[in-house]
Amino acid sequence: MKKLLLAASALLVLASCSRFKTQVYEDDLALPLSEQSADSLHMVISLEYVTGGLKPEAMEAINAALAAQAFDLEEPSGTLEESAVSYRENLIDLYLNENEGKEGLCTWEDQIEGAFLADWNGKKNYTLSYYSFRGGAHGIMTVSNLVFDPATGAPVTEQDLFREGYREPVAALMQESLSQALSADEEFREMVNMDMVVPNGNFSTDAEGMTWVFQPYEVGPYALGLITTSVSWEALKPYLK
Repeated sequence: MKKLLLAASALLVLASCSRFKTQVYEDDLALPLSEQSADSLHMVISLEYVTGGLKPEAMEAINAALAAQAFDLEEPSGTLEESAVSYRENLIDLYLNENEGKEGLCTWEDQIEGAFLADWNGKKNYTLSYYSFRGGAHGIMTVSNLVFDPATGAPVTEQDLFREGYREPVAALMQESLSQALSADEEFREMVNMDMVVPNGNFSTDAEGMTWVFQPYEVGPYALGLITTSVSWEALKPYLK
């Protein structure tokens, strides 16, 4: 199984470098389908979450948003840890119910990993990756980026950053950047539907600029995998608030 994000040890080092404090919730499950079966459910969860350094309501809001995104919840009913335990139990029930009595090709994999990245302009960046395999030709991997205002715990959106009318000019910058990045691979570039490379709300920020992520199938066939495109703050400056 691919390792998608930073190791837990690196996360703890990051967490200890300032007043902003975090912990990593970890769970690793290997459950055989039955005593006689070689098939199994393998689930790995590694999620960094906030434990200190912010107002309680901000920490609660950030952790609730992380749980909602990680476990596909409209509104978490408990803590991130409680949501993780509920997800584990529901996944086990689903796996056993759907594969009971079957033989062969019944192995499932679930991997959820999340980590805070470097701050930008006082904002907290977070990247969450999810890999799921339910049989078939391949699994599905997605990456979601979240940006938070640590003062309130509220998510930072494109509308918070950009002036009205930003979408078309910023999309043009994104498309130009991606086209240049793929200039050495014409065949690969032709597989990308450039008209679909537009601001999609799935972005991260750093000192250099903004990076958008597109999931498999979002701008082209599965073979493209995850597509990212970055635009500098200098290029974005005319459209920022």
